[in-house]
Amino acid sequence: MFHRQQQAQLTALLRTFPVVGLIGPRQVGKTTLAQAYRPADGQPVVYLDCERPADAAKLAEPELFLERHAHALVILDEVHFLPGLFPVLRGLIDRDRRPGRFLVLGSAAPELLRQSADTLAGRIAYLELGSLTLGELGPIGNDTIDQLWLRGGFPPSLTAEDDAISMTWREHFITTYLERDLPAQGIRMPSTLTRRFWTMLAHIHGQTLNAADLASGLGISGVTVRTWLDLLTDLFLVRQLQPWAVNTGKRLVKAPKVLLRDSGLLHALLGLPTLDAVLGHPTCGRSWEGLICEQLIQALPPGHRPWFYATHAGSEVDLLITSPSGDLTLIEIKRTTAPQITRGLTTAQTDLRPVRSLVVAPIATAFPLRSSWEAVPIAEAVTLARSGFA
Repeated sequence: MFHRQQQAQLTALLRTFPVVGLIGPRQVGKTTLAQAYRPADGQPVVYLDCERPADAAKLAEPELFLERHAHALVILDEVHFLPGLFPVLRGLIDRDRRPGRFLVLGSAAPELLRQSADTLAGRIAYLELGSLTLGELGPIGNDTIDQLWLRGGFPPSLTAEDDAISMTWREHFITTYLERDLPAQGIRMPSTLTRRFWTMLAHIHGQTLNAADLASGLGISGVTVRTWLDLLTDLFLVRQLQPWAVNTGKRLVKAPKVLLRDSGLLHALLGLPTLDAVLGHPTCGRSWEGLICEQLIQALPPGHRPWFYATHAGSEVDLLITSPSGDLTLIEIKRTTAPQITRGLTTAQTDLRPVRSLVVAPIATAFPLRSSWEAVPIAEAVTLARSGFA
């Protein structure tokens, strides 16, 4: 089992809130993380998978069953399959608000959040579990980075015996979402059409959204494009990185940048089974940028938010991090051992006046660049992100 960086956060939340919601995409390790949790006071743990008929049957009379286990931590996996549970949980918690009563897991995030928001407001805290990150894989070497880049961070894909088996797993994962999860969330279109949509997103990975172009290519409305994109975002499969909007006197790009959150799924959708295939594809640079962006974003402490910055005049920075105090950190991502500072980066630095300007690159040691920019290795950048670039 990998040591997930959310383990300490999960423990802290369960010691504070009656209900904790552990959310994230399928197969990312939510169940493994939940079952590995052991209360320090020896509190018993009861695990139920609401998708299994045998476990669902135990909850036919949920209040009776849960009252019988009132002193246990009850883990409810895939809880969105039993939406009627949420009012029951609210009633039980209102009678006894001690922390650590329920841990609910869900991969259908919109439904889970919608149900719990109505019934458990003020009683629940959420923790997102994403795919594996570099900081969770041990020493960060080039081989580790390349494997994570090619296969992505879903544990069954990353740890597969070889690249072909990993690719097969990712293809089945995509098919499951197309044929089961997306229709369950309201997408009533043929799976071939939704796969084309997902594949088109892969081709614009790392670029700003043009909903009209996507709608034209698919023969659907712009409203439908945004609805589908928002759903994939809520399912933790796509990230819409928002532009930083500030009055600098420049014409700013206002559309979000579309990033597939897992590079392995990106490569599967593009039909790239090997690292050589990735290196020879036009999306190689944007794929690398997305990988590093996701690693840094997932490492950020609470209160820090990611953006990107771009003007119509050509000034652009891959990642901009804001701290709770309002400090800005600029981050440019390069896949070269000899990064250079462009005029656009210098202009962005002048416009934004950040406290720190970093170029993240596959280098061994950090070194200064011109105009107060600094080149840093990937591992060091992840460490800095955990500290909020303080």
